[in-house]
Amino acid sequence: GTRKRHTHIQDGFLDHFLTWLHSIGSCSAREARSGVRKSSNGRSAPAGPAAAGKKPPLRVLALETLGSSGGTRGQMMLGGAGRAAGGRGWAALAPAWARSRSTTTTSANDHHHQPYHHHEMTKERSKAVSTFYNQTAIDSAAEKASVRLTPTTMLYAGKSPDGSHLLKSARYLLKELPVRIAHRIAGIRGLPFILGCNPTILQVHELYIRAFQKLTEFPSIKSGEIEGQYCRLLQQLLDDHRDVVTLLAEGFRESRKYLEDESVIQSFLDKTLTARLGIRMLATHHLALHEDRPDFVGIICTRLSPKKIIEKWVDFARRLCEHKYGNAPRVRISGHVAARFPYIPMPLDYILPELLKNAMRATMESHVDTPYNVPDIVVTIANNDIDFIIRISDRGGGIPHCSLKKVMDYHFTTAVNIPGELQNDSLLQDMVDLVNSGQSSPMHGFGFGLPTSRAYAEYLSGSLIVQSLQGIGTDVYLRLRHIDGKEESFRI
Repeated sequence: GTRKRHTHIQDGFLDHFLTWLHSIGSCSAREARSGVRKSSNGRSAPAGPAAAGKKPPLRVLALETLGSSGGTRGQMMLGGAGRAAGGRGWAALAPAWARSRSTTTTSANDHHHQPYHHHEMTKERSKAVSTFYNQTAIDSAAEKASVRLTPTTMLYAGKSPDGSHLLKSARYLLKELPVRIAHRIAGIRGLPFILGCNPTILQVHELYIRAFQKLTEFPSIKSGEIEGQYCRLLQQLLDDHRDVVTLLAEGFRESRKYLEDESVIQSFLDKTLTARLGIRMLATHHLALHEDRPDFVGIICTRLSPKKIIEKWVDFARRLCEHKYGNAPRVRISGHVAARFPYIPMPLDYILPELLKNAMRATMESHVDTPYNVPDIVVTIANNDIDFIIRISDRGGGIPHCSLKKVMDYHFTTAVNIPGELQNDSLLQDMVDLVNSGQSSPMHGFGFGLPTSRAYAEYLSGSLIVQSLQGIGTDVYLRLRHIDGKEESFRI
């Protein structure tokens, strides 16, 4: 159908479909997903309302046309967050019916002898579904504006001897994080109908709803003991949401073939990924305030050396490249190598390995005949009183004219390996854990690395520009604004 009709029917599709789905007592999970059940003669017959001679709602018919885009991961909407949330997800919020599903899916004779029990369990399941997805608190929070902080504010809040800075920070997060998460939930619900039905995207939806519930149910923070409990909750949620970027990449890759206008994906992912970065920076900053590290206030390094952080990720990217190709190009760092200034390493810890990895892969794959004699990669640092620039220059042959306009599109990739192969490689996964540092899973093969890096750079009041010299190589310019420079800094 048209996108207009998708928008018209999407708002209530989860409530109506899930309530209908779990009102079916004897329908198996597989039958419920497809909307049909097998009759005694082996033929497919409508399940639910259609079985009683009623016409299924439009929302159900629309879902039946989608097929199983999630494949064997088609846990559909219920309990689907197992992989992303350590198996907790939906069931953790609807224990009455989720834990007893096997006991409540009884035979027809059992239903005949226990009609009251079945009726009560059906009502409980339907109520759990409706309560989980249709929370007025989420709608109320989504209407509020977020309060974004400048890094300078976070830096000069400093540390107080009595620990009052921890209580102030925790109280700010207690009010702010539910609002930001509600914005992400509203963003997911604003997707076209065909995208919102994808099981993998629904896992992300469930994760955010679960996080919203846990954060809004937390009591007021009036003591150090309660603040410690809040820190444990923050760490748990950071761990639960670690794979959100990978889940979104998988879900949109599965669903994009149904869309005519892919700008919907670009806009949604730009907002969601940068908002996610902001949430993780705030939460990680609060946790880091408990640590006593030289030259650090929370996540802000007061004397960050771009040369040292580049060297760290050069070492990582070279080991990754050697593991795959047997060799890796050398990297020369030039320019303002002695520069030091206050900055947040976290976004650089995502962007730099992505850019270096791309440069090394292009270099190695354009010199397959001479893998042990490849040109160097040159990284140049330029620092001034407004911003700093990192240029990465490779001799990897450049980006073809036909691909240049696509390199900033999500899902555009020239990677040879598919994500499944990468994740099955134990050595590579160990190295991936090093680069992720609890932030996200590998993007190599998904085509998320460069567009995500661009979105992060723009979120930080900077830019990421790619200049290709076809036949020679590529220059990538990462420009980021100082947090204490002459011009106004970004807000988190």
